[in-house]
Amino acid sequence: MIRNFIVTAWRNLGGNKGFSFINVFGLAVGLACCMLISGYLYSELTYDTYSANSKQLYRVYLSADANGGTTIFPSVDVAVGPGIKNAFPSVLAYTRLDQHRPTFVKYEDKTFKEDKIMFIDSNFLKMFSIPLLEGDSKNALTEPNTMVITKDFEKKYFGQSDALGKMITVGNDLVKVTGVIDKIPDNSHFHGDAFMSFVTEDNASTPQTWSNVNDFTYLLLDKNTDPHKLEAAFPQLVAKYVVPEVQHDMGVSLAEAQKSVNTFKFLLQPITDIHLHSVSKYELEGSGDIHYIYIFAALAVFVLLLACINFTNLSTAAATKRAKEIGVRKVLGSEKNKLIWQFLTESLMLTLFSMLLALGLVYLLIPYFNDVAGKHVTIAFYFSEWAIAAELGLIIVVGMLAGLYPAVFMSSFKIIPILKGGSGLQLSGKSNLRSGLIVFQFAISTALIIATLVVFQQLSYMQNKKLGYDKNQVLVVNDAYTLGNNIDAFKQDLVNDNRVVSVTRTDNAPGYNDAGGTEIYAKEIADKGTRNAIATSIYWIDPNYIPTMKMELIKGRNFYPSGPADSTSVIINEAEVSALGFGDTDPIGKTIIRSGQRHYMIVGVVKDFHFTSAKQKIAPLMMIASNNSNGKIIARVKTADVQHLIGDIKNKWEQYHSAAPFNYSFLDQQFASLYGAEQRVGNIFTSFSIIAIVIACLGLFGLAAFMIRQRVKEIGIRKVLGASTGSITTMLSRDFLQLILIAALISFPVTWYAMNKWLQDFAYRTQIHWWVFALAGVIALLVAAITISFQSIKAALANPVRSLRSE
Repeated sequence: MIRNFIVTAWRNLGGNKGFSFINVFGLAVGLACCMLISGYLYSELTYDTYSANSKQLYRVYLSADANGGTTIFPSVDVAVGPGIKNAFPSVLAYTRLDQHRPTFVKYEDKTFKEDKIMFIDSNFLKMFSIPLLEGDSKNALTEPNTMVITKDFEKKYFGQSDALGKMITVGNDLVKVTGVIDKIPDNSHFHGDAFMSFVTEDNASTPQTWSNVNDFTYLLLDKNTDPHKLEAAFPQLVAKYVVPEVQHDMGVSLAEAQKSVNTFKFLLQPITDIHLHSVSKYELEGSGDIHYIYIFAALAVFVLLLACINFTNLSTAAATKRAKEIGVRKVLGSEKNKLIWQFLTESLMLTLFSMLLALGLVYLLIPYFNDVAGKHVTIAFYFSEWAIAAELGLIIVVGMLAGLYPAVFMSSFKIIPILKGGSGLQLSGKSNLRSGLIVFQFAISTALIIATLVVFQQLSYMQNKKLGYDKNQVLVVNDAYTLGNNIDAFKQDLVNDNRVVSVTRTDNAPGYNDAGGTEIYAKEIADKGTRNAIATSIYWIDPNYIPTMKMELIKGRNFYPSGPADSTSVIINEAEVSALGFGDTDPIGKTIIRSGQRHYMIVGVVKDFHFTSAKQKIAPLMMIASNNSNGKIIARVKTADVQHLIGDIKNKWEQYHSAAPFNYSFLDQQFASLYGAEQRVGNIFTSFSIIAIVIACLGLFGLAAFMIRQRVKEIGIRKVLGASTGSITTMLSRDFLQLILIAALISFPVTWYAMNKWLQDFAYRTQIHWWVFALAGVIALLVAAITISFQSIKAALANPVRSLRSE
C-alpha cells in the first residue's frame, strides 16, 4: 500500500510540474532560511560551552555606582582573584587575562602589528580546556617572557619551521615560544593569537591592589557552591581591602571611604552568559544580544510558517484539477483515510524534495549569510548527526503540518457534484481560513518591511547626528611612537604641507575606544560636605587638538601653546560639569582631585562631543594637557587628491626609518565602523523581508488562482453581458487588496510597539514617523497588486465560450 501511495504521488507530481516546482521552491526557500538562522542561533547560544568546566566557571565583574547611575566593568584589579581564592575554600582555582596593548612583533625580517596578544595565568588554558599541540601544558607559562601561540601565528612568523623554543621580539621584550595551540574556538568571548605569561606583567614589584579595573578574572567553583551565596560574602572583602585604598588614593576620611561597601560590588557571571547577557561597554570583544536571539528565532519560525501556508494555499488551489480523480476513487470504494494518506504522502515527498533543494540553497548562500551575520557557520554543520536528525524531523513535521489541511480538504469532496461536472467543493468557512492565512502572511511581511525601514532610519540618524566635531577630511596616522625622536620632525613636515590645515599630536581620537579612565571629585564641593565622586574618561591632548577637531570651547580657554604652565590644568566636557555637581556655578578655576590625590585646575569647558558611539550617552571626559603624547598624529587636510597626499605622507614617514609600516585611517570611516552590528541587523532584516514578500506572493498567487477558478463561469457571463477587461480585473483584485490592507493595519500597532522597544537601547534615537507605515503599506499593496493582476488579467482576457461550454 505504501509503495502504491509513493508511485501514485510521483505520477501526480510529475503530471503537474509547474505546480510542483512552485511548491517545492517556495518551501525550499522557507526551509533554507530557517536552517541558516538555526546555524546562527546555535553559534550564539553555544558561546563558551566548549570548556569542560563551563558550568563551574564564573567571571568576577565590578558594579560601581557613579555619575548618578551604575557602571559595569567586566574586569577587576590584580589582587581580586587570588584574594577570593584564599578567602573561600569553595573557590577551587582562579585565573586571569589581560590584554596587551597593540604592539609590533618581529622575527628575523618579518614585522607585524599585533592587537590580539594577551597575558594569561599559567592555568588559564587548562581551565578553559584549550589543549597544547606542542609544549608542556604544566610549565609553558610559568616563567616570565614566555609565550604560547596559535598555529596561524606560528605560520605567519615561522612558516613551515617549528616555533617551539625560538625567541621572538614583542615590543621591546625578547620572548620565548613555549607552546602552540590550534586556535581559540569561534564561539568564545575572547580571541587571542598569542598568550604571554601573566608573570611577565605581574611580577614581585607589582602593587597588589583591589580598587582598579584591568584584569579579566575567572573563578572555578566547587560543583555544590551557590554563586549567589558566595557573592553575598564579597562585601567583607570590599571593607577589608577596597576601603583603605579609597581612603588613601582619594584623600578622604575613613567614614567617607566606607561608603564604598555599598557602591563598590564584586559580582559573579557564568561564562556562558557573557556573550548574550553582558551589560558592559568594556568587553574584550563585541557581545551578542539575547533580544536579537528572540527576534531571529521568531523570524525563522515565521518564515517557515509562511512557506507552510504557501504550500496549503497552492495545494488547495490545485485541488479543483483533481476533483474528478477524487470522485472516481470514491466511486471505486476508496476510503477517506486512504485518500488522506495519499495526499499526505505527496506532501511528504514534496517536503523531502524541498529539503534537498534547501540544502543546496544553504550551500550557495552560506558565504553571503556569514558575511552579513558576521559568523563562521560551515556547511558541515548541517550534516552532523544531530542536524540530520533535526532535518528529518523537520521534513515530517513540515510535511504533515503543511499537507494535513489540503489532505482533509480534498478527501472531503462530494461525489455527486463532481460527477455532474462541478468541483464538489464546500467553500463556506474554508475560504475564510485561506483568506486568514493570506492576512497572516502579509502582516508578517509588512512588519518586516517596517522593521527594516526603522533599523536603517536609526542607523542613518546615528551616522548623520551632529557629533560635536567635524569628522570629515581628518587623517589619523597611527603608531606615531615608532618614529621615536623623529616624531616632532614628522609632525612639522605635515604642518609645512599647504594641503594640511592643522596637525595635533595625541593618544586619543573619537571613535577609537582608546580613552583612559579614573575617578574624580570636585574639591570645592567636597569641602562643603558633599563629595560626589564620578567615573571619567581621559584624553591626553596638545593645544592644537581642539582647533584641529573643530570642537567648540564654550567656557574658559584652551591650553597654552608651549611651556609647563598647563601641566596641572584640565579641560572638561559639559557632561562632566553636570556630573561633578557644579550646576549653575562656573567651574573655571575650580579644582578636581583624581585617584592618587592628584590635583588639577579646570581652565576650560568644551561642548559635549561623541567620543564613543552615538548609541551611548555622552559620558564625562577630562582632557589633560600633554605635549609628549605619541600614539597618534591627527591632520585635518584640504585637498581633492587625497590619495596623492597620502602617498607623500607615506614617503615622509619612510624617510625617518620608522620601526613600523605607515598605518593610517580616516576619522569618518572609523566612526562608521562603530555601527557594524546595526548594519548587519539591517541587512538581515532586508534579506528576510524580501524573502517573506516573495513567499507571501507565491501564496497569494495560489489563492488568486483558486478563487478565480471558482468564478470562471461568473467571469464568462459578465464578459458576454459586456463587462470590460478592466472592470473584471478590478472586481477580482478588490477582495485580495482588502486582505492586504487588513494585514497592514494589523501589523502597524504591533510593529510600532516592538520597534519602539528596540529603540530604547539607544541613548540617542530617531522617532518612528508615520511615513514609515505608509511606505510599508504601499510596498505591500503594490507587490500584491502586481501578483494578483497576473491571474486577474489572464482570467479577464479568457474566451467566455470556453468557460460556458459546459452550460
